[in-house]
Amino acid sequence: MANDTTHTKTQSLLTFPCEFIIKAFGAASDEFEVAVISIIKNHIKDLHEDTFRTRPSKDGKYFAITITVHVDSQEQLDQIYRELSANPLILMAL
Repeated sequence: MANDTTHTKTQSLLTFPCEFIIKAFGAASDEFEVAVISIIKNHIKDLHEDTFRTRPSKDGKYFAITITVHVDSQEQLDQIYRELSANPLILMAL
C-alpha cells in the first residue's frame, strides 16, 4: 500500500502568477540597499521605485527593505530567495 504522506514534490500554497512581498534585513548601508535591489532586478525586470520601502531599525543600525513583486512561478521565487540568502550583506530574507 502506498504511503499518501510522501510526495516527490511539495505543492505551493500560492497560485501563480501573483503579487508577493519579500523582506530583506541587513546592516544599514547603501551597499545593502543596492545589493537587494540588484538581486531583485535580476529576476523581476519591471521593478519600479515605488514597489519597495526601506525602514531603519530603532537604533538605525539595520535596514529592512520590503519589496512587492509580481512573480510568475515558484521556481522564480525560489531563485530570488537563494540569491538573497547567498549574499553576505543580507542577514535575513523573508
